[in-house]
Amino acid sequence: MDFYLGLAQVIGVHTLLGLSAWCVLQTGQVSLAQGGFFAVGAYASGMLTAMAGWPLWLAIPAAALISAIVAIAVGFPALRVKGLMLVVATTAFAEIVRLFFFNLTWRVPGADGNLVGPDGSLGFGGIRYFPSNGWTSGEIVTLIWGMVALVMLVLAWLDRSRVGTLWRAVGEDEVAAQSVGINLTAAKVSAFGIGGAIAGIAGSVFAHYTTHIEHSNFTILLATFAIAYPILGGLSSLLGTVLAVVFIQGILIEGLRFLGDWRSLLFGALILLMMLVRPSGMITSPLGRLLRGGREPEGAAPQAAAKEKAHA
Repeated sequence: MDFYLGLAQVIGVHTLLGLSAWCVLQTGQVSLAQGGFFAVGAYASGMLTAMAGWPLWLAIPAAALISAIVAIAVGFPALRVKGLMLVVATTAFAEIVRLFFFNLTWRVPGADGNLVGPDGSLGFGGIRYFPSNGWTSGEIVTLIWGMVALVMLVLAWLDRSRVGTLWRAVGEDEVAAQSVGINLTAAKVSAFGIGGAIAGIAGSVFAHYTTHIEHSNFTILLATFAIAYPILGGLSSLLGTVLAVVFIQGILIEGLRFLGDWRSLLFGALILLMMLVRPSGMITSPLGRLLRGGREPEGAAPQAAAKEKAHA
């Protein structure tokens, strides 16, 4: 039972990470910075609870806010680049964050008198809020999936609001969106900021249920998974991201563990197969199919519909 509860924790955290990338992908940007925001949230919340003695219910929102601020700071320079250059720039940012925490040493006496805090390449241990307060594995799973549900509700509301319409319009055609008066800066930076906050929440719960984090937890592979989930699941459906995480983490990684490193080849082959067979993802929006006369969408919403909604 503990194995399945642990797997549910992993799937929940990666779902939050995938939803953070979903926000950025809606605007047509491919960012590999989500792992960096995830790391910022993990270290920030760990420091607040283990070093400053904050309660978790305050540490997680604070870490999300810090990650959002960092994401907005990254989002503004990212406006100057797009496509492959954006991927390179955000990858460089994620590596800068990882190496920063690799070199960060800041330890203070904890509640038990022992030193606690980041210790450079040895990582950051002693994040024991859950064990110290008697949390069970089931309660941790409930907390994580409660956050997943809350984030999905907020994103579903945003997707149906003017914000979601602007994101999709920008993602479909920046020039057309700008020509009808859409503020590209506001749309792209808001997607970065909200995505960064969600990644910060994911990092916070990750740090606390693992109790020990280090720079190797935040490699480029983590960011690759983050953008793969919504792409495989389908950008028109939040549920698709959840199903993609369950498939990759629950089946491809855990269920096929006996294959060893061959799983990495399967992961790459899966991405290629989905791009060829279902470029719109595993799940597509029923509303989108209705608007297209029952046909599967080949990409984002039509430009005309996006313009019309933007003017509304």
